Amino acid sequence: MSATTDLPRPRRESPADPAPTARLALKPADAARGLLDGAWWPRSRDLLSELPALLDVLDPTWARITRIAVNPRHWPVIPRKIPVHGHVVKAGWFTPEVDPHKMLLLSYGVGRWDLLVIPPQTDEATAARLMAAATNATGPPLTASALISAEYGPGAIPTTERSTDTDESEEAWEYEGGAPTIRLGVPARTSRLLVGM
Repeated sequence: MSATTDLPRPRRESPADPAPTARLALKPADAARGLLDGAWWPRSRDLLSELPALLDVLDPTWARITRIAVNPRHWPVIPRKIPVHGHVVKAGWFTPEVDPHKMLLLSYGVGRWDLLVIPPQTDEATAARLMAAATNATGPPLTASALISAEYGPGAIPTTERSTDTDESEEAWEYEGGAPTIRLGVPARTSRLLVGM
């Protein structure tokens, strides 16, 4: 059985602001390592606002996350450094090395974890199926893109997730800081997903 977390972030900027939650499913601690260690369903593609809620749950579970790596296809802005409650997480982006539907998380001296990133506008039932598939310890190991493809169809992703301007020649990884902030052309979303699990 996988652990599913939908907990509010412990710190709030003001009492009137609702605390964002991390929608997350992780493989059991005793499960064999596979291609994915769990699934994350962010509410947006804004790493600055989404990553703190995720790490509020993961830091106590997996140890402090110090670096992340993503494929820039679905992330319109990737800052080099992301402040997360008292420390900085360095972010990098790689086009061919990182599956477009996955996030790599690194903890200094502890290890690496791979999460399926479920598109934010995904409906609740589809997200639940994807989370279950990503945390299935007995099924065949599938890549993040294979799971998304199985759900949406071969080569298909939700249209609001398609990037209109990707340039693989812009890849970079700065010494100890990740890639410079990049902005990719992503069509504006017409609605915001507010469904909780």
